Amino acid sequence: MDEFDVVVLGAGPTGENLADRAHAGGLSVAIVESELVGGECSYWACMPSKALLRPAAALAEARRLPGAREAAGGRLDAAAVLARRDEFTSHWKDDGQVDWLKAAGLVLVRGHGRLDGAKRVVVQTPDGERRVLTARHAVAVCTGTRAALPELPGLAEVRPWTSREATASAQVPTRLAVVGGGVVACEMATAWRALGSEVVQLVRGSRLLPRMEPFAGEAVAEGLRAAGVDLRFGASVTGVRRDGPVTLTLDGGDTVTADEVLFATGRVPATADLGLETVGLAAGRPIEVDSTGLAAGVPGGWLYAAGDVNGRALLTHQGKYQGRIFGEVIADRAAGRPLDTADWGRSVATADERAVPQVVFTDPEAAAVGLTLEQAAREGHRVRAVDYDLGGVAGAALHADGYQGHARAVVDLDRETLLGVTFVGAGVAELLHSATIAVTAEVPVSRLWHAVPSYPTISEVWLRLLETYRG
Repeated sequence: MDEFDVVVLGAGPTGENLADRAHAGGLSVAIVESELVGGECSYWACMPSKALLRPAAALAEARRLPGAREAAGGRLDAAAVLARRDEFTSHWKDDGQVDWLKAAGLVLVRGHGRLDGAKRVVVQTPDGERRVLTARHAVAVCTGTRAALPELPGLAEVRPWTSREATASAQVPTRLAVVGGGVVACEMATAWRALGSEVVQLVRGSRLLPRMEPFAGEAVAEGLRAAGVDLRFGASVTGVRRDGPVTLTLDGGDTVTADEVLFATGRVPATADLGLETVGLAAGRPIEVDSTGLAAGVPGGWLYAAGDVNGRALLTHQGKYQGRIFGEVIADRAAGRPLDTADWGRSVATADERAVPQVVFTDPEAAAVGLTLEQAAREGHRVRAVDYDLGGVAGAALHADGYQGHARAVVDLDRETLLGVTFVGAGVAELLHSATIAVTAEVPVSRLWHAVPSYPTISEVWLRLLETYRG
């Protein structure tokens, strides 16, 4: 039996950050990982997907500029793109991440960890041994999510891709069917089409990126179609079979044939086999937490959950944010130090509810933070949407001939602060942090007027939005 101040389940970015901050607060920490240290983001999500997408974006931008266009003929070198992707995943080896854990003073325990009552974790190690870890102060669950697949007869035999296979494939499929209209579906349709696949994207609903402003999904749809993706809305898959290629049957009776099929149909919390029932929680469900990360319904105030597993904001950067805050909360509570739980205080993850940023790395990019116009109105705010055509900004016109894009700021009319901002267009990902600061800091519109954007940059859209608001 091993005893630590804190035991963390899951050594992805969330678990790493939580463990690091708890240790920095003076606590001993063991971190349990059943796969690769670094987690989903490092090997099967953020890093490999962006490594696949970046060459396509660079080539597309070059082709929008006279002079560069003439030098940017031909197709992407798929083998070179995949090799660079492999470099960014460290060839699916975690030696570097393990070295970081050791340097940070954290103890790595390899194996599958399960709760076994209060402050107790049982780990089945890779060599079949059973190791018992006990926590003096806290156990933190940071196990993330896994891909959700629909209940279709015979789906397992079809060997469908999930996000893992889509980001890790060593081959470019000749034909790829993508099922879904969210971030993963749109990004992977973009990437594999650019690498040479014939892509059909099947969307059950009537729009892409339904959690963003409608114009963002419309622009991404236009970009996908311009790239040659066969994008179909109102298309529900009712049957699948594989006889060499994959055949998908749609609800209207039509069929689609592809060499591989990616189901990008959501995520579910990775809590099915964590022993939650031993502490009174339901297996397979998100672990509900308060803004300090403390799990609801567990007596004693010792169980925490951070990142995707708690369902607050399913994004790597938000998980890392929670990890930093909750790790310090654990250390402060252990030492008897007071917490700061006011909105935006150091002990609460307020941004999860008020200022979540996200970038979709399609062509064009879509970037948003905070509330959409619809969300703000639904929450009862008195708001105004301020819109501007990004193509009318001098910096955007210089960025690419025929630049197309759009910006929207959602203004709280009672407080004259921003509740949300959305950009869509080439290169807008790097605009988002300025919007995140404005929303998080609740900067008055009157003060934003004095934040002068450099000329000529795309960020001059801030001035244009403010001018449009003032009239």
